[in-house]
Amino acid sequence: MNEQGGKVFCTDPIALNAWYVVGVVDEIPPGTVLRTRLLDTPLMVARAADGGIAAEVAGAEGTNLPVREKFGYVWTTLGDPPAGIFDIPEYDEPDRRNMNAASFGVRTSAPRVVENFLDMGHFAFVHTDYLGVEPHTQIKAYKTAVSAAGDEVVATECFAYQPLASIAASEGFDVEYAYRVPHPYCAILYKSCVLDPTRRDVIAIFLQPTSEETVIAHMMLSVLDDTNSDLAIRGYQQLIFGQDKPIVENQLPKRLPLDMRSELSVRADASSAAYRRWLSERGVQYGTIPA
Repeated sequence: MNEQGGKVFCTDPIALNAWYVVGVVDEIPPGTVLRTRLLDTPLMVARAADGGIAAEVAGAEGTNLPVREKFGYVWTTLGDPPAGIFDIPEYDEPDRRNMNAASFGVRTSAPRVVENFLDMGHFAFVHTDYLGVEPHTQIKAYKTAVSAAGDEVVATECFAYQPLASIAASEGFDVEYAYRVPHPYCAILYKSCVLDPTRRDVIAIFLQPTSEETVIAHMMLSVLDDTNSDLAIRGYQQLIFGQDKPIVENQLPKRLPLDMRSELSVRADASSAAYRRWLSERGVQYGTIPA
C-alpha cells in the first residue's frame, strides 16, 4: 500500500474497508486541523468552530471521508465498511468514568499490539507487583471461541492473581478477565471491578495503523471509580502500557506471523492462536505475514 497524489492504493480490502480511530474528540480543539496517517495515507482531520468534524486525504481536497464519533473518538475509513462500528454497551452506563487513557505511538504492527493485549502470560514478568507477581505465574486454561456470525473472537474464564489490579485496588486478588476482538485491529477486555464484584471495568485498545509496522494505540477506559482523579486513573494505565511498549517493539518480525508453527506457543497463548486463525480465515494481510 502506498499514497501518491492524494489517492489511496490499497491491496488489502479487509484493512481498507474498516473503521479506524484517527483522533480523540476532546483533544482536537474547535477551529484546528489534526494531521495524521492511516494505512500509509496522510490525513487531515478538521474540527470546525461549531464542533463539527470532517476528514479528508491530504492533498485530495473534497474527498470527504466518512466520519463517526463514538466512545469519545473520531473514526473514519478509507474504504466502504460493510457494517457500523461495534458496540460497548457498558460505555453508556451513567456511573462510569469514560476517558482516553492516552494515545501511544508504537513501532510495530497493529496485530502485534492486539496479541500483546490478549497475552496474560507476561503479567508476572513485565507488570511485576501490578498485574502479576511470582510465584503466581501459571495461567489456567480458559475458553476461546468465535462468534456465530464469525465477526468476533472471544476469550472467557481467564483468571490471574494481581497485586494491584487497578488504581482503585488496595490488595491483591484473583482477577477474572474476558476478551473481545470485534475488529482486526481493536480489542476489548473486561476485568473484575474492585468496587462492585457484579460488574466489570472495561479497557479497550483501538489501533490506528499508520503503516504496516507502526501504529498509534488509543486506549479507552470505562471504569467504576468514585475515589481517584482522572489523572491518577490515566497515570496507572500509562504506566502499564509503558511497560509493554519496549517489549512489543522488540518483537521480530514486526508483522504478525499467522502460521502458529513459526513461533513458540504455550497453553496461555490460546487467545493468540484463536486471533491468528481468525485473521487468516478473514484474509487479513496488512500488518501480518500470511500463513
